[in-house]
Amino acid sequence: MGVFVFLPLVLPLTAWPVARLAAHRLHPRMATWLLTVVSAVLALCSTLCLVLLMVVGTAQLPGNPLPDGWSDPEVREAVPYDEVAGKVAIPALCAVLASCMRAAWRHRWLRREAGRALAGLPATAVVVLPEESAYAYALPGGRGGRGGRGRVVVTTAMLDTLTGPERRALFAHERAHLDARHHLFLLTVQLAARANPFLRPLRTAVAYTAERWADEEAADRVGSRRTVARAVGKAALISRGAPSVTLAGFAPAGPVPRRVAALLGPAPAALAWPSLFTSAGLAAWAAAAGTTLSALSSANSAVTLFLILKAATPL
Repeated sequence: MGVFVFLPLVLPLTAWPVARLAAHRLHPRMATWLLTVVSAVLALCSTLCLVLLMVVGTAQLPGNPLPDGWSDPEVREAVPYDEVAGKVAIPALCAVLASCMRAAWRHRWLRREAGRALAGLPATAVVVLPEESAYAYALPGGRGGRGGRGRVVVTTAMLDTLTGPERRALFAHERAHLDARHHLFLLTVQLAARANPFLRPLRTAVAYTAERWADEEAADRVGSRRTVARAVGKAALISRGAPSVTLAGFAPAGPVPRRVAALLGPAPAALAWPSLFTSAGLAAWAAAAGTTLSALSSANSAVTLFLILKAATPL
């Protein structure tokens, strides 16, 4: 084990460069997948690191529920013993679990409350609410939604401000969120950021790339990038924010000027892994290397501890 057990706690720092470069240099779909997978793996590894530190560091504390053989002196010679790190790992692990549970509960509560707000309305793919506040959001299917692909919720105030083509762009954007199940990507990176604060830049980046992904899908469907750019800009200007019971508060829209500028420019390059000899490629490979090293360090520490403690535990 040794120092390798601490590496997963700090290796998320290797993903910081790709968090920014991926949003500008990679296709939004690839950037969203890359950052989400990296966040999930690094968060799992850092959480496992806390568990290992707690087990190893507290084995000799009075009243611990571990088998007596785990605190044998011979076991201590094979497994580094750090009582301070073990004690610190206990509240840290409890904080991680409590924070992740709270985030998951809030996500479920938002979907349930959003579904209740639409109860009694026609089971259509698009729900128009007669409200003076301008907003629109995508409600995923399942318990909180209609099921299947979900529903697009929009108010009359929003529709009255947009032209016909812009309305189609708005619906295409929200439908893209549902088709790609972006709420799962956002939930994953949010839980990862709760598990390790070093992953917060990746959460912010995914919130932006998911919106860019939906923008590009909408542009393909309506056939006009400029129309989608106008719809995004108008919606941002007139929107007063969706009610707190919707998922809009869970998925921030990202920097609107950057999204509009990207839509007014050329379409992003086709999906392809960036070359190592570019800044985005170098950052992506560094993030992949850091993620791999974190996974290997966690696996090595876990397997080593398991084998040693299995041999020290009496049958």
